[in-house]
Amino acid sequence: MEKGKISAVQMAILLYPTVVATAILILPATTGQFAKQDMWLSPIWASLFGYLAVIIAYRLHHYYPQKTFVQYSEKIVGKFPGKLLGLGFLFFVLHTNGMILRDYAEFVTGNFLLQTPIIVTIMTMAFVCALAVRGGLEVIARSSQIFFPVFIVLFLVIVLLLIPALEPKNIFPVMEEGVNPSIVGAIIPSQWFSELFLISFLLPYLRKKENGLKWGLISTVLILVTLVITNLFSLLLFGDITPSFNYPVMDAARYINIAEFLQHVESIVMAIWVTGMFVKICIFSYVVVIGTAQWLHLSDYRPIVFPIGFLSVSISMWSASNAQELTHFTNTSWTFYACLFLIVIPLVLLLTAKLRNKFQKSSNTER
Repeated sequence: MEKGKISAVQMAILLYPTVVATAILILPATTGQFAKQDMWLSPIWASLFGYLAVIIAYRLHHYYPQKTFVQYSEKIVGKFPGKLLGLGFLFFVLHTNGMILRDYAEFVTGNFLLQTPIIVTIMTMAFVCALAVRGGLEVIARSSQIFFPVFIVLFLVIVLLLIPALEPKNIFPVMEEGVNPSIVGAIIPSQWFSELFLISFLLPYLRKKENGLKWGLISTVLILVTLVITNLFSLLLFGDITPSFNYPVMDAARYINIAEFLQHVESIVMAIWVTGMFVKICIFSYVVVIGTAQWLHLSDYRPIVFPIGFLSVSISMWSASNAQELTHFTNTSWTFYACLFLIVIPLVLLLTAKLRNKFQKSSNTER
C-alpha cells in the first residue's frame, strides 16, 4: 500500500487547491444571486463547514491513527455496514471526481479550446493526473508544492491589476436585508468547504501527526481569505450584475487594461484554473484509488489507477449533457449530497466511536 510520507505543511498545500480550484471562478456568481452586495460574507459562514470537517476528520484519526475513513468505518459500525458505508463514500468521491473533470473541461473548451472535443480535454487531464497518482502521495505533494506559489502569485497579479477599476460604493448598503441573504448564499460554497474532510485520507501518512489539526485549520483560513477576496473584488468591480456572469473572475481579467499596453490577461486565469484543478483532481483520484485498494484489501493500489481514471472519464461524460445542466445539479442537489457524505455520516461515526470508546473504558474499569 502507500509507503510515502508527507509533512503537515505539504498536506495544507494539498488541501488549499482542493477547495479553491473549483470555487474561485464560479463562487461570485453563485453567492451573488442570493447575497447580493453581502456576497463577501457568504464564504465566512460557509467556512464553518470547513472547520467542522477538519475537526471531525482529526478526531476520528485520533481514535484510529493508522486508518482512513474506509478502514475505520468497519471498526466503528461493524464489518458489513462499514463495507457499505465505505462503498457509498467511494462512489461519492468517484462521482465527484467525474464532475470536477467535466467542470474543468467545460471551462477550458468554452473559453479557450473552442474547436477541441470535450472528451479530449477530459482524457488529457485524467491521464496526467493518473500518472501523478500512480507515483504516490509524495509525488502529488511535491507537484502541489511547485504549483502552489504559481497559483498564489498569479492570483495576486489579477487582484493588484484590478485595484484601479474598483468601485468601493458597490459594497453598500451592508446587510440591507439582515444577515439571512449572506447565510443563504453560503449554502452552495459549504459543499466545497466540506471537501476538506478528505484530510482523513492524508492524516495517516503525516510524518508528524500532532501538527495535522493545526495545518488543516490554517489551510481552511487561507481558503477563506482567498474566497472573501475573490467575492469582494468581483462585487467592487461588477456590483449588482455579478450573478449574470458565468465566470466573473474570467470577465474581470478581460476588464484589465493598463495604459492600452497590459490587457487580455485571461491566460493568467487559465493558468490558475489548470494548476489548481490538476491538484484537486489528483487528490480526489488518489482518495478513490487508495480507498478502493483498502476496501478490496489489495497489497498494491497502482494496478487500479488507470481503471479508476477510465471510470472518472466515463462519469464525467454521463453526468451532464451540457454546462447548464451541470451547473443546475451543482447548485441544487449536490450541496445536500456532499454534506451527507462529508459532514453528516462522518459526524455520526465520530459520535458512535466516542460512545464505543467510553463503553470500552467503563468495561475495563469494572474488570
